[in-house]
Amino acid sequence: MSRDPVPAFDPYKHLNLSINPDGTCTRNFEYPMIDPDPDPSPGKLTASKDITINLETGVTVRIFRPTNLPSNDNAVARLPILIHLHGSGWVLYPANSPANNRSCSQMASELTVFIVSVNYRLAPEHRLPTQYDDALEALLWVKRQAVDATNGEPWLRDYADFSRCYIFGSSNGANVAFQLALKSLDHDLTPLKIDGCVFYQPFYGGKTRTKAELKNFADPVMPVPAIDAMWELSLPKGVDRDHRYCNPIGYLPQKEKVGRLGRCLVIGYGGDTLVDHQQDFVNMLVMSGVRVEARFDDAGFHGIELVDPRRAVALLNMIRDFIN
Repeated sequence: MSRDPVPAFDPYKHLNLSINPDGTCTRNFEYPMIDPDPDPSPGKLTASKDITINLETGVTVRIFRPTNLPSNDNAVARLPILIHLHGSGWVLYPANSPANNRSCSQMASELTVFIVSVNYRLAPEHRLPTQYDDALEALLWVKRQAVDATNGEPWLRDYADFSRCYIFGSSNGANVAFQLALKSLDHDLTPLKIDGCVFYQPFYGGKTRTKAELKNFADPVMPVPAIDAMWELSLPKGVDRDHRYCNPIGYLPQKEKVGRLGRCLVIGYGGDTLVDHQQDFVNMLVMSGVRVEARFDDAGFHGIELVDPRRAVALLNMIRDFIN
């Protein structure tokens, strides 16, 4: 008796993507884009606004502020700034997705900070290092608000503490955040000061399969073939997964520069398919002389904070402890 052949796993179907002949992709899913809400009315967690920072590329940032701001008196403490790089799998979600909007609003409210969420361009239409360049442009835009007393963005200019700026990234956004931190070393950011970086479940990889990848190869949420497909669509043409954009070991030749980073917090979970690469990332930072706090919980998986409110609260508490 013959058996029907098992159909081959299609990573693009898993991601709900169709690859077009010109190298772009069609995203076969719809979800509501969340508009900004600039009205800081009582009862709301935050107010938000969108600003286009590059008319040519169309890159925008969304600023979130707590509803209640301190008095516009320099004797009152101004609020820290958190540059936020969201998780998108490189190819899937813009920064104004419902999940990211909710996360940024909660973070701004609970941590009492300004969130500057960068709506970087997505692959494959815009391959790496486009996302790194967009993040740097956002950081330099924030710096300009500090020195432009006339035309600076009013929320930041009047209420933000530019000497307490943090870089936060989630998933592939943590990959972007690390590159942003490195790129910031090449610029005079005065009076802006990067006071630390938080890398949450950083999205890294490599050609050699790790134990976690083999164990979770057919993970229902993050199967390895889908992760490979994300890299295939986002890495520059002609490079493989051992390129430093993907494999953190590739930064070891830049140990001197990496060692100039300030303090870093890296957060991960033992059930994440990418956990071994994340620990390689931590080891690379330590070998470079960076002051690193690594918080890895054995229980948990990639994106757990999106479905488990307790983990979302725990994440906020870890960030609060770090920035305070």
